[in-house]
This record gives sequence, C-alpha cells and structure tokens, in this order.
Amino acid sequence: MMQQRAELRQRNNVIRPGATIGLLGGGQLGRMIALAGRAMGYRFVTLDPTVDSPSGQVSDRQVVAAFTDVAGARELAQASDVITYEFENVDADVAKTLESSSYVPQGSRLLRITQNRIREKRTIQELGIPVAPFRVVADADELRQAVRELGLPAVLKTATGGYDGKGQWVLRSEAECGQAFAALAEWGTELIVETFIPFVKELSVIAARNPAGECVTYPAAENVHVDNILHLSIVPARAADDVLAKAEEIARRIAEQLDVIGLIAVEMFLASDGELYVNELAPRPHNSGHYTMDACVTSQFEQHVRAICNLPLGSTRLLSPAVMVNILGEHLKPVLEKVDVLPSSCKLHLYGKQESKPKRKMGHINVLAKTPEQALAIIDELGIWGKVEV
Repeated sequence: MMQQRAELRQRNNVIRPGATIGLLGGGQLGRMIALAGRAMGYRFVTLDPTVDSPSGQVSDRQVVAAFTDVAGARELAQASDVITYEFENVDADVAKTLESSSYVPQGSRLLRITQNRIREKRTIQELGIPVAPFRVVADADELRQAVRELGLPAVLKTATGGYDGKGQWVLRSEAECGQAFAALAEWGTELIVETFIPFVKELSVIAARNPAGECVTYPAAENVHVDNILHLSIVPARAADDVLAKAEEIARRIAEQLDVIGLIAVEMFLASDGELYVNELAPRPHNSGHYTMDACVTSQFEQHVRAICNLPLGSTRLLSPAVMVNILGEHLKPVLEKVDVLPSSCKLHLYGKQESKPKRKMGHINVLAKTPEQALAIIDELGIWGKVEV
C-alpha cells in the first residue's frame, strides 16, 4: 500500500518552473539540459569534480565534488527540488542514497542495469527483444570455448566502464583470445563476449517518458562511427519505413516496460535480413539525439526537463532533414577558423570545455537541408572532417 501511494505521488508530482534542478554530472549533456531548462524558467545546480565544468558554466551554482562523494551529493540535494543525472557513470550507490531523502525520478535501478553490459543484455532478453548472442567468460579458456560456440568474428567487452570503443576487442581468430583476455582483464571487471553482428546500418531511437506514463519517441537516427566514436547522425535514417517503425516500437517498449522516467536512447544494429538487435541503452540524452536541437519541435534536452518534471511531453515532429556531425579536439581549430563562412544551414554548438584534446568531443554542428544527402554534401564541402563513406 505504501509503495502504491508513493507511485501515485510521483505520477501526480509536477515540478513547476522556478524550481531548482540538480544535475549529477557537469559535462556537455548537463550543459544542454541546463540551457534548455533555463529557457523554461528553471534554476540549476551541478555536481562535478571539475571546476568550471561545461554544465557548471550555465548553472546557478556548482558543487565541486567527486561523483562518489556522498556529502557532496547531499549538498546538491539540499539545493534541489528534483535531481537528474546526465551520464550513466554516476555512482549508483550515491543515486540510491539520494533516493531515500530526495526526489530522483529516474531512480537508481535503471542506472544499475545500464552500467553493466551483462545485466543490460539479460534485461533486454527478458523483454523478448533480440540482442547479439553472448557469453560471460571468466578466463581465456572460457573465452576460447565461447568463440567456438558463437563463431568468429566476435567482440570481447568489459562489463562495466568503457565508452567510444574503449574496453572492447574485436576477435578475428581464436589465437587472439589469450592476449585479448589479458588486456581487458586489467580493467578489473567481468568480461562478456558476443557475436559480431554483420550489420548494414547502426540506428538509434530516443524515447521519453514522464511519471504520468506519457511516452513518445523521436525519429530514428542513422549513425556512422569513425574509430568507434560517433561521427554522423543522419535523420531521417535511410532505411525502410517498416524498419524505422519497428525501431521506434522497440524503444517505446523498453521505455514503458523498464518504467523509464526521463529519456532513454536505444542503440540498434540493422542486419541484412531486416532484423534489429539492441546493442546498448543509455538512460539520458544521447549524442545521436543532438539533431533534435535544431530539427525537431522539441529538443531532447527540453524533453528531458519536461519528463523529469512531469510536464506534458513536447512534440517530436521532425521539422527538417538534418545531419549532426561531431566536433572532436582535432576539428575544433578548423571549425573556428571557418566560423565566419559556415553556411546559414549550419547550427554550431560548442561545449565550453577548457582543454581540447584529439578524439575529445568539443561540440557539434547540425546541418539542416532539404535531404540528408544535401546536408552530407555541405559537410564534405567544408573539408574539415575528410571524406567518410556513408
């Protein structure tokens, strides 16, 4: 009965403009959440260990503390009416501690699931949604046995940590198993090996859901990676209408069945037979959803604020085809040198990071055009990223 009452309070709990939103994490996603929320009349306080973090720059206040610092998290909570996280490497124990005394509508359960690839894949399987066949392996011999069962190529991954291709090893022969296991075992976490899906496209769909149970999805993005880092997101994705509809339905099912509050990004592989396999989940705004800032009625960042505050969700209608291109550290100087000649269809977003390093995400550009092909041509003409086959 007490749980039912708590759920009823959450469904009816509207956080109105003028309230303060606490952000666990001070990166670029938090920055863009805060910029969208400030336009709606909300105040923000950020927790991040980096002084003058991207999110801290646009918040009313920043608590400088580690993500594992319970005292810092409580300081954030005292200043906040609602707390959200902007990336999934926030300490789940800290989030759980905050749940006991503060309003954290996303909760810690989904965080725990998505922080561990093994739990994540098993959870998706339990929903009846396809994932790449996988095995959990404890040593090099188990890895060899697993690749015999799964076939080659296969991908060995750390169960926790790792991003932008880090913490992964593509196995193309059984002879690599010993070296690969030894290298990834140094991460100090469980290892999982999965079948390499010979995909024809990588797709992602962002779903939003509020405590009242309202759920919407954004148009699927077609994603192109370079060196395991997202390079382009193309919208509309160039795939059959029934495939795109299926991708959106998968994202909706995951959001509803996992009781998501806020956003969840669902990354998928499209196989040559038309089957979709879920690869990863991200319970937050996502790089592949940055196109929504300029190409949709409601950006993913405004939508996240609406969802955690239990406001009616905004329209996800696509206003224009678009291609999002990431600006990494090596691209920043060329972009700044051309900022005065960027076509008017290019919308520049920089993240306020103090140090520019190769492969570090420093910003992005959304290119709007009549077709994705025209947007891709504009990106090629700028000559900053080089020619990428798409």
